[in-house]
Order: sequence, then structure tokens, then C-alpha cells
Amino acid sequence: ERPPHLVAVLVGNDGASQTYVNNKIKSCRECGFESTLIKKDHATTEDELIRLIKRLNVDDSVDGFIVQLPLPKHIDANKVLLTINPEKDVDGFTPQNFGLMALGLPSYKPATPYGILKLIQRNNIDPTGKRCVVVGRSNIVGKPIGIMLGQNKSIGNCTVTILNSHTQNIEKYTREADILIVAIGQPKMIKADMVKEGAIVIDVGITRVSDDSTKGYHLEGDVDFEDVAPKTSFITPVPGGVGPMTVTMLLYNTLLARKKVVQIV
Repeated sequence: ERPPHLVAVLVGNDGASQTYVNNKIKSCRECGFESTLIKKDHATTEDELIRLIKRLNVDDSVDGFIVQLPLPKHIDANKVLLTINPEKDVDGFTPQNFGLMALGLPSYKPATPYGILKLIQRNNIDPTGKRCVVVGRSNIVGKPIGIMLGQNKSIGNCTVTILNSHTQNIEKYTREADILIVAIGQPKMIKADMVKEGAIVIDVGITRVSDDSTKGYHLEGDVDFEDVAPKTSFITPVPGGVGPMTVTMLLYNTLLARKKVVQIV
């Protein structure tokens, strides 16, 4: 019996995306999964990408595939996502999977929010009744984690507030959070005076910041870790926190797809 096979499609040369995809491929190998990286240059047209996706949709040797976001500006990401076969959508981004997830039905759950739920569960944190504040409302992290933590499930039952770039006085909300999830893409934006004593802080941000090192950059999260950590009861580092969990849940979804466990209607 063949191992699960994950295909990653990478268009262009976004630095953070390359880091993510390399980690996904490496993790596949470590788990004994088969993995294929399809790299397309920045000039790839929307039509070319959609044709590639349609081929992957019907390729029986591929269990799941991901199209790494963000895509170059000339490609409509929504159009691309709408082309993906929901049964192979191991990132959980298609409307079918997102809708099933929102209704609490079996689906491929978005890998980053799913990873956050597992982090909470594995650290024996009971989120029931806690106030959760999510900074950022993207379809990839902010919206789905807000929905998932608000659901009537064992890892759920939070009172969730989702902030966005138009929210006034965000520190007023962040200071009230028992669980603070930050996914805004602004390095070191969250400081200690914005966080409640004993809060659980989950940092989803990852930005390449240029420096004088041999690599020429280092990775920074949205939370000023050194400043905030002493106040928290739990905090995730960047790198090494949510990122590896995202990859883990992506592989888990690929395994489910290989076994055809989740029926996407």
C-alpha cells in the first residue's frame, strides 16, 4: 500500500512561503509520506495555475494538495481556491470545507487553527467560558479560529471577540483576553502592557526581518516575546510554536484524505 502523497504548489518567491513549504516537505519525509513540490515562477498566469489544479484534482496518485498563499497579485486567490477539489483540500480553504467546519460537521479543518486547538488541548487548557480575543480576521486564521473556539465542543465554548485593522483601542480588548491569539503580520506589535496577567498568548505571526546575519534575516512573531512572556501562563514562540503545529495538522489531514475518512459532500 502506497504512503499518503501531499503536493505543494508554490508560485513566485515569497520568503515566508518558501520557509513554510520547505518545512512541509521535510516533515513529509520524516513521516514517511510522499511529497512533491511544484514550483512556478512569478510570471505564471492564472489560467496556467488553474489548469495545473484541475490536473491535480483528478490525479489518483495525489491524496491532498495545497496552493501556498499569498499568490502573486495578478492571480485571483479566490478563483484558485474555488477550483480545488474539496476532497483533496487538506488546507481546509475551499468554501465546502470552511462551511462544514463552521457548521461543526466533518471536514478538513484549516491547518493553522486546527493546530492551535491541538496546542490548547495537549496542554490541558480548558477554554470553556474563557474570553478569547483574536487579532486579525483573515480567512486562513482569524475567522476560522474564532468560529472553532466559539463552538459547543470540548475545545470551544469561548466568548470570542475578533479584532481587525479598524478596531479602535485594541489594547482595551487584548487586556481582557484570557486567551489572546495574534495573527496580524506586524512584528512585535503586542507588548506586555497590552496583555492581562496570566493570559495564554498564541502568536501566529511570522515575518522575515532583515538583519546583518549570514542569512540576512530572522523570523519575528507579532508578539514581543521577551516583553510579554513573564506575564503569561502559556506563550508560543516564533519560530517553533504554531508553525510546526500547522504542518502537523496538514499531514494529519493528508492521512485522513489517503484513508478517505472524511466524506466531503
